[in-house]
Amino acid sequence: MPTHSTDDAALASAVAAMMPEARRELAELVAFRSVADPAQFPREECEGAAAWVADALRAEGFEEVELLETPDGTHSVYGHLPGPEGAPTVLLYAHYDVQPPLDEAAWTSPPFELTDRDGRWYGRGAADCKGGVLMHLLALRALRAGGGVPVGVKVIVEGSEEQGTGGLERYAEAHPELLRADAVIIGDTGNFQVGRPTVTAVLRGMTMARVTVRTLEGNLHSGSFGGAAPDALAALIRLLDSLRAEDGSTTIDGLEAGEVWPGTAYPEEQFRADAKVLDGVELIGSGAVADRLWARPAVTVLGIDCPPVVGATPSVHAEARALVSLRVPPGTEPSAAAKLLAGHLESRAPWGARVAVEATGEGRPFRADTDSPAYASMAAAMRFAYDGAEMEITGQGGSIPLTSTLAGLYPEAELLLIGLSDPAAQIHAVDESVSPQELERMSVAEAVFLKEYARAAAERD
Repeated sequence: MPTHSTDDAALASAVAAMMPEARRELAELVAFRSVADPAQFPREECEGAAAWVADALRAEGFEEVELLETPDGTHSVYGHLPGPEGAPTVLLYAHYDVQPPLDEAAWTSPPFELTDRDGRWYGRGAADCKGGVLMHLLALRALRAGGGVPVGVKVIVEGSEEQGTGGLERYAEAHPELLRADAVIIGDTGNFQVGRPTVTAVLRGMTMARVTVRTLEGNLHSGSFGGAAPDALAALIRLLDSLRAEDGSTTIDGLEAGEVWPGTAYPEEQFRADAKVLDGVELIGSGAVADRLWARPAVTVLGIDCPPVVGATPSVHAEARALVSLRVPPGTEPSAAAKLLAGHLESRAPWGARVAVEATGEGRPFRADTDSPAYASMAAAMRFAYDGAEMEITGQGGSIPLTSTLAGLYPEAELLLIGLSDPAAQIHAVDESVSPQELERMSVAEAVFLKEYARAAAERD
């Protein structure tokens, strides 16, 4: 068991001293409207964020910094800092692209202006995942201030993770040596709660499909034809409803949905508070909350194309479509789940409606080996950073597609998922925020981990 020294205390002091500058830098990074969709925000916003990250790596002494043009047309930032001879190499991952801000008027403060409020820093990307970029930088700076980085470091900061377009995954597959490392830290998850250090051991995979229903050659007057003419929107609603049982459980023909989560429990009361479920509204599904989130499939209707209420006309609709997301746990192949989803929708078409299902995206699930040496080093590092609190192991219902790609390319590498997206962060929602205390402690944990990992590797050699 490693014994923490004055070196660890010095790392913690160094990170604490850097926090005011880190806040300024995060404000600069959050100011880029780096949504990787040029239909919503100018491409220059993502290019500016990428250039910011590249400049930051150069300032930290990275010998090799590149903007990688990935197959989806976005840029990922790559940096390499060689370590001492014989030291292991650690890959640090984050992404600079963000989700759209949704209704900007609904934000308490402007989404692209980092704002201090109630002990947190608010802004789109503050936690997911521009804060992760700062976490990596703070850890490396603390080590440099204490005498040097004891491992080789590769950094990859993605530009299209939120869009799920797979640019970096395909680039990595075409350049398999680029990201090779002994250990990988994916800085894009978060702690179970503020103050409870957590690694994420399971990610659900994802498949997405666009389903289109057609019933008529064109819209009809609902007074003249309603009651006999088949309404495509009504058919779509029935079709989508068939994806859930009465209790809200996901039910797709042929898809297993009864697995159990063996790790940290998620009390229902805590989940209701974290998810801000309204009083009197029931949770959906069956089994423990952790089972539903991390061990079982979950279908979500992400959007429906239909006329808005304002301006709607009295019509029977000829066509309607929806975008459907299906999350799947490890052990289920997304491609197989996609076929089952398509088969279910096509076979359940009401009134003989014509149903077309088009796959639009896919990400593989992931399960980590929590018995690997890197996990022991991270547990020790988190114990120090969090004043003796033990590291917890949870799953995450979301997908980080690159994780499975890296696991496939480098099966010998140890992968750890950490980050700043605690439940209060409200990532992907209005009023996203990050806890500066969590940023500080997780940066300390990462710095101590890199030191412990180098020490443990030297002892094994």
